[in-house]
Amino acid sequence: MTSNCKVETALEILVGKWKPVILYQLFSNGTMRFSELQKALPDITKKMLTMQLRELEYHDIVNRKIFHQIPPKVEYSITDYGQRMTPLLEAMNNWGMAHIEHLNEIYGENASPNVPGQLDYEMAPKQEKTP
Repeated sequence: MTSNCKVETALEILVGKWKPVILYQLFSNGTMRFSELQKALPDITKKMLTMQLRELEYHDIVNRKIFHQIPPKVEYSITDYGQRMTPLLEAMNNWGMAHIEHLNEIYGENASPNVPGQLDYEMAPKQEKTP
């Protein structure tokens, strides 16, 4: 890519196993406490959730609000700046749904978009027979 292309900059914020699902939760549910995010994403560790939230906070995508009380309370929400990602995320979601449909047309309903290079021989494109 050329130095003028900033797709990589955008992807750095969005790419990873957890950032997209964290953003999905926050965009869908609004403000969430750390424990609510943990419950919504049971496979993520506390350390990883903290790290991903801090990265999103650094980029001003996520706001962290600390309530000084006992027990401590921390809430996360999408910032006004982060809300500007809405059209991008909607477009990516629409493309993702269309891509899954496309794979299903090619490989059948068992196609998995998450396993590149590991297509089962039964999922391989059907070859047209020539007479």
